[in-house]
Amino acid sequence: MTSAVVLTIAATLDYLIGDPWGWLHPVQVMGWVISRFSKFALTYCHNSLTQRLAGIALGIILIIGSGFIGYLLIQSARLVHPFLGVTLEIILLASCFALRSLRLAAQTVLQPLTAGHLLDARSTLSNYVGRDTENLSEPEILRAVLETVTENATDGVMAPLFYAILGAFIPVIGPTPLALAYKASSTLDSMVGYREKPYTYLGWFSARLEDCLTWIPCRLTVITLALLSGKPLHVWRICRRDADADNSPNSGWSECAYAAILGVQVGGTNWYRGVAKQKPLLGNATNPITPTCIDQALLLTRYCFFLWLGIAIPLLLLA
Repeated sequence: MTSAVVLTIAATLDYLIGDPWGWLHPVQVMGWVISRFSKFALTYCHNSLTQRLAGIALGIILIIGSGFIGYLLIQSARLVHPFLGVTLEIILLASCFALRSLRLAAQTVLQPLTAGHLLDARSTLSNYVGRDTENLSEPEILRAVLETVTENATDGVMAPLFYAILGAFIPVIGPTPLALAYKASSTLDSMVGYREKPYTYLGWFSARLEDCLTWIPCRLTVITLALLSGKPLHVWRICRRDADADNSPNSGWSECAYAAILGVQVGGTNWYRGVAKQKPLLGNATNPITPTCIDQALLLTRYCFFLWLGIAIPLLLLA
């Protein structure tokens, strides 16, 4: 009963409010730990083996530690008052979801773009993507926004929800610790999970672990999206054809599912610090990418998110 209430209110808070400006966010704390540990490891670990070992230690400590500290905080708050414990759990769980944040990020780029302010759109986009944005055209900006929205739909929205639901069915744990642990894994991957120096060896473990943890929720998300589209066989066929061409075992599937549903094509040449990188083409270029396509992708993510909740909450109430 309590887990169902926590899930419901946390999802509602994220949808309506998101992350309040100026509040300390768990990801900020995780990022601080990762940054400090990485600087220490890169200073004192001078070969591939010691950097790999340091990366393994960082991943295990941060992921398990985030879930365990979240659990301790909730239990400590419950000792003071049960209502305080539930409130803290709701706030921590809501911080793991990025449904509203993803929508707001897309809108902050689309607003100047649709108003004809290309320079402002490029500048704003640079806050959300790693690629070079200085010379992007309008179609390239729209592609970048769609790729960001569809990639992060899995690791920023659906995967945290998957682990929250999984934890909710384990009475001793509850929804929030597992969601926090996954959020730590995702944050590690975004900060150190690169093949390029200096994180080639330090971030190896974090990148592989995040791939593993995201694999199941990603496939479930693709299946859900395919069913919601009303053309599941078409979506699955396009994903089977194109998704594995992406180096990531998850982002290619996530982006490809949306591309297949919307009838657009993502991928192509991206520039990173002046170096061109060719991304595989996913989907068919039946339609151009437009702001409406991005709105439809965000809507699909919301439908998927609330469908999972709509299935999980009655099951929790009956359990």
